[in-house]
Amino acid sequence: MDFEKYKLVKENEDDDEGSQIQGLEIPNKRQTTTCFVYVLAFSSAISGFLMGYDIGVVSGSMLLIVPHFHLDTMWTEAIVSATVGAAAVFALSSGYLADVFGRKKIIIFSSIAFATGAVIMGASPTKEILILGRLVAGVGIGFSMSTVSVYIAESAPAHNRGSLVSLCQIFVAIGIFVSSVVVGIFSEVKDVGWRFMFGLSGVAAIIQLIAFLFLPESPRWLVGRGRDVQARAVLERIRGTDDITKEINEIQEAVVEDKLRGDGFVITKVCSTPHVRRALLVGCMLMFFQQMCGINTITYYSATIMKMAGFSSEHSIWLVTAPNSVGLVLTFIGMWLVDRAGRKIITLVSIAGVCVALCILATSFQLAALKAPPVNFTESFSNGTLYNWSCASYTNCDSCTNDVDCGFCFNDTSMGSCLPVDKDNSQHSQFGRCNGTGQSDSSFNFDVGFCPNNFMWMPVVGMVLLVFSFAPGLGPMPLTVNSEIYPLWARSTCSAIAMCVNWSFNLVVSFTFLTFTETITKYGTFWLYAISCVCGFILIAIFLPETKQKTLEEMEQIFMSKNEKLRRQFNVIP
Repeated sequence: MDFEKYKLVKENEDDDEGSQIQGLEIPNKRQTTTCFVYVLAFSSAISGFLMGYDIGVVSGSMLLIVPHFHLDTMWTEAIVSATVGAAAVFALSSGYLADVFGRKKIIIFSSIAFATGAVIMGASPTKEILILGRLVAGVGIGFSMSTVSVYIAESAPAHNRGSLVSLCQIFVAIGIFVSSVVVGIFSEVKDVGWRFMFGLSGVAAIIQLIAFLFLPESPRWLVGRGRDVQARAVLERIRGTDDITKEINEIQEAVVEDKLRGDGFVITKVCSTPHVRRALLVGCMLMFFQQMCGINTITYYSATIMKMAGFSSEHSIWLVTAPNSVGLVLTFIGMWLVDRAGRKIITLVSIAGVCVALCILATSFQLAALKAPPVNFTESFSNGTLYNWSCASYTNCDSCTNDVDCGFCFNDTSMGSCLPVDKDNSQHSQFGRCNGTGQSDSSFNFDVGFCPNNFMWMPVVGMVLLVFSFAPGLGPMPLTVNSEIYPLWARSTCSAIAMCVNWSFNLVVSFTFLTFTETITKYGTFWLYAISCVCGFILIAIFLPETKQKTLEEMEQIFMSKNEKLRRQFNVIP
């Protein structure tokens, strides 16, 4: 090797991306990542597991909870959405609290909240107590998700910060997959299986709580509180070297600059600082489209969607593992690509794939509706008994089963009728051939909420493709970008606002999905999500910059105008 070239490389080895001299590339010491960083990131990402487990477990467990508590559509949506609503509210306050008390304490508190919620859910004697447990779990998720991404980003080295922050989404995928397996196992225990499904989530929360009792505070938060000596010790431990002068100086300079901006509400300073305001709008835009692509209809209602497609409850519960396992594998691929291909290109490819998957889902339900079996048989009934006669007005299976109070009764001879559902046993009709009482012919089927069709395979393909496309890009990238595009003084607050937007539209989607399927049809709902993806692709292509391989202190300049960069160069702080 040419000694002079090597000497020049050594003189430039503070560059995080390595150095290149006339085509010769030699990585430097700061490209390494210590085992302690991985321990810190994995412990933090358990919050993602808790979120994923909660998302996945509610999908299958609702098939058991609905008949157990005799829930209607409103109560079903309320129980599914309670955690999401609480997460949205408390995510908004997590930024301020993380700045005041530190990232570590907030994560510890969130672990306690989730463990408590798991116990309440598992022991719920009534649907009201079950919602209370879901709300408490939502407090834990709301506090943790934006805080852990900031905590990891502030501790990770620049060269693999994206992949380490993406661990949160990896653990979300793991949580969803594990929950689908747990649901499948305990679904056989009809009366109390759902209690075990919810209660087991507390184990992971306790593991995270114990781990964080021994982990350090974020070095950037410590510098911001004037605890420079402690921050230096933590950073040396994280980096595995005492050669951290350049990095600690950059953090200190950022803190000094923040103080020059003066006191006041952080949100006021965010709104009055153009480049931070632009960054926040981009961050919120990513969170908005992550939810409005309808991904959580697949995670919250995947078993229900399988049932809508025509599968039995037992088969639906296990079929959920197909998209969940695909999501797990593809999330690892996204983690590998994030610091190589870049955030923007992965996000664009991802949202395009999601749009195609939604079109397949919409088309499958539309074909099933167009080819729905006709109502061509009139049932006999007992005189003097009150029945829901609205079912008699429907002309085919699709319109019949879209009414939650009606079901389609048919046999192999294609003689179908629309009958009111027995309130005491949803597997039977109130009267007629599918009543069950005195029924002489067991060849009749009574379908509630779905129709027999030849397109049952299409929703499965659509769901798998949706998760396949979402997992490596639109899943982790919004969280990764939001953890790195804000300056230190605004990071917690802006991340919390973006996460609040995420949970708020998560709530909108989860609370309206069943209602939409009943009002604008199943296929209309998925066409709506597909249109949202098209809008998202256009806006992300225009406004999202690339952020890979940049330090957190360099990141701020991405959203600056030329004049703002000149003011920064000459130390003129607006």
